[in-house]
This record gives sequence, C-alpha cells and structure tokens, in this order.
Amino acid sequence: MGRYVARRLLQMIPVFIGTTLLIFLMVYALPGDPVRGLFGDKAGSPQLIAALRHEYGLDQPILVQYWNYMKDMILHGDFGTQVASGRPVTDVLGDAFPVTLRLAALAFSIEFVLGIALGIVAGLRAGRLTDNVILVITLLFISIPVFVLGFICKLIFADQLGWVESNVQDSTNYGQLLMPAIVLATASLAYVTRLTRTSIAENRRADYIRTAIAKGLPKSRVVGIHLMRNSMIPVITYLGTDIGALMGGAIVTEGLFNIQGVGGTIYESLVRREGTTLVGLVTILVLVYLLANLLVDLLYAVLDPRIRYA
Repeated sequence: MGRYVARRLLQMIPVFIGTTLLIFLMVYALPGDPVRGLFGDKAGSPQLIAALRHEYGLDQPILVQYWNYMKDMILHGDFGTQVASGRPVTDVLGDAFPVTLRLAALAFSIEFVLGIALGIVAGLRAGRLTDNVILVITLLFISIPVFVLGFICKLIFADQLGWVESNVQDSTNYGQLLMPAIVLATASLAYVTRLTRTSIAENRRADYIRTAIAKGLPKSRVVGIHLMRNSMIPVITYLGTDIGALMGGAIVTEGLFNIQGVGGTIYESLVRREGTTLVGLVTILVLVYLLANLLVDLLYAVLDPRIRYA
C-alpha cells in the first residue's frame, strides 16, 4: 500500500504540471488586458501601462510567466497579486475558499446521506411502487436546472413562507447555508441515488448474496456487510469526483444566494480578466481533484478485500 501511494503521488506531479500549464495558457489567452481595465474608459498613458505590466510580469513571454508563477507558488506559497486591487491572491483565496468549503461540505453531506439512503430503499424494492416514486423524483432533480430550482426555493421558502432568508447574510451560519446547499446538492443527490439503486439491485442477484442467505445469515448482515460494501464502489467513485465539482461548480448557486465564495470570485476574475486570481483558484481545485481521486482509490481496498495494491 505504501509503495502504491508513493507511486500515485509521483504520478500526480506531471498531471498537476500539465493541467496547470493548460489552464494558465487558456486564461492568459483571454481577450482583454487587466492593466488597461484599471483605467476604464479613460486611457492611461503608455508609459504607465508599460510600467504596470512590467511590475506584474505581464510583459514577459507566457512560459516565463508560468515558470515564475510555479516557482513562487511551490517555494513560497505565493500565488501572485491582483492587478485591480493590489491584494495578494492568497488573501483572496483565504476569504473565498472557507465559504465555499462550508457550502460544499453541507451539500456533500446531504447528497451522501440522502442519496445512499434513497438508493438503498429503491434497490431493495426494485420494480415496486417505492422504486418508481424515487425514480420519478430523481428524474425531476436531474431535469430541473440549478438556477430554476434556486429561484423556486427562494420564491416559496423565503418570499412566501418566510422560513429562511432570501440571501445569505452570514456565511458562517449553516442555517442560512442550508437552502443553497440543498439546491447545489440536488443533481448530485439524484445521481448518487440512481447509482446506489442500480448497484444494489444488480448485486442482490449475485451468487455470494444467495450463498450468504442460504447460510442463514441475518438480513441486516447480508445487506449491511456483504451487499453494501460491494455496491458502494461505483458510488464512492462518483462522490470522489463530485467533491471538486461542488467546490468549483457553485458559481450559479453562489450568485443566486449572494454567497461570496469561490464561484463568485471566479466570475469576477473572468469579468475583470484577473488571470492571476483565476489561475490560483483553479490550481487549488486541481489539487482537490487529485487528492480526492487518490482517496477514492485507497477506499476501494477497504470496501472490497479482493482489491490489493502492489
């Protein structure tokens, strides 16, 4: 196991470099100049623009900029400086990521608990009324766009019923984050439910389950130990990849509920052509994806004893 983890960590290095380089090239290929954007409709003098571009290293070749960025990030933890505000990008990341982390953690908990629970119920009652009802509900969750569902939730639960605030005023209050987290989790919850249901229904017909029942094992042990451990492998795979999606894919949800997190920061960076901030945000998300995938691979051996890593 130790050699496998070391090998996977080494494999992550070229993946990380290749991904960040591609993102860096794409971001800096965006039209517009963040330095010229500082002046708005007023044209700055060429000397001042040239000086600012030199100060932020924007006058260097793109690969030199990437090398300097990676060197400063790895050796000093420095993600650069925002052109518009002059703030270090690390401060921007420090403000945005805790907010999105709380939102994503709450959404992940909802989809994990409810998705697996509904999937188990549907899988154990495959073909019955309960299974069909859950199927319809998950299809609705998948079909409704996030911005439509968010608007409906705000209209009903905030404006008409008054149960919650329309917008999030305090991002540390999990009560205010609950409705945005539910909106963010709905599509993923539906996929987790469908994956769990399909895996449970297929494995119920497997030989090892019939053998366990024939040996007289209690139903709770057959379902909770034998059936669940093998059925969770595809679900854990999806959940592992969804962690990064929840962290970076909350742009619409955060915009709807006025949450100042990663999604809002990414949107503002795109509008202002803040390439440094955008690359810093995406770099952290790449690390989250890579570490989540490594964790998922390690969980395979826990769920299925037949899986061994050399």
